[in-house]
Amino acid sequence: MTPEELKSYCLAKPGAWLDEPWEGDVVAKVGDRIFAFTGVSSVGVKCGVGREEADEWLFQYPDDAVKMAYLGRSGWNTLRMGGAIPDDEIRDAIDGSYALVVAKLPKSKRPAARASDS
Repeated sequence: MTPEELKSYCLAKPGAWLDEPWEGDVVAKVGDRIFAFTGVSSVGVKCGVGREEADEWLFQYPDDAVKMAYLGRSGWNTLRMGGAIPDDEIRDAIDGSYALVVAKLPKSKRPAARASDS
């Protein structure tokens, strides 16, 4: 998966938009919350409701998944693209991160699902 494909995949989610909250760091948001930290060779995503669930990625892909600095305790991991993690699993991780973040948004700020998403 290329960085462009990563960003396009994130932007295909209902209500998703790109932001640059820190110079040089592009993130994908839904509402006002980040669901993916997009990088050149990696993506940072929420991999579970807590650290225990997110650690499954570290056990399965010890060379390509790491706990994110600062956010790791909350279930965020950085997944390396182009390594052992298949692209479809990276897309699944993005889907999961998006779903977890949307679930935490107030109902009034959640994007409407597209007909193809139901």
